[in-house]
Amino acid sequence: MSSGFALGEVQVSSSPQDRFAEYLQSRGKRITNQRKALVDHIFERHDHFDAEELIDNIARLERDSRISRPTVYRTLNELVEAGLLRRFNLRGRAVYEHDYGYPQHDHLHCTMCDELIEFRSEELPRLREAVAREHGFRVTGHRLIITGICRECSTKRHRQHSPLDLI
Repeated sequence: MSSGFALGEVQVSSSPQDRFAEYLQSRGKRITNQRKALVDHIFERHDHFDAEELIDNIARLERDSRISRPTVYRTLNELVEAGLLRRFNLRGRAVYEHDYGYPQHDHLHCTMCDELIEFRSEELPRLREAVAREHGFRVTGHRLIITGICRECSTKRHRQHSPLDLI
């Protein structure tokens, strides 16, 4: 992908773990070992995931296998409320991504393989503001998901048929 659309970085004042602990304290909730393990697992890498993928990944790690399904779902909701994760729906399933420490960005979504490609464009916020100004609309944010078919899936669809396809 062109570096002109790269996300870049956002400096944050505290770790996701600290930010989540502050959020829970403000709500009178405890930061349990299960919640800590979930936050660590989620923020080890940046990817898009749904709750079931997270549960499957945790089950593969012996040390975290004691985290229950309800705890995962409850913690995901709390992470969204705390501003650490963003939730959006793709074809009827809730998908999560990091929100804390990541710049505003948009997505390309392949409808064949479900891949999400992140990109950032300087033109989109300018267009958004111009449209909002024209309609007297106060923007509080936006989310753009462009659907289509990725390069890899497109290549697979348009390959030459081979005599081996008949076997």
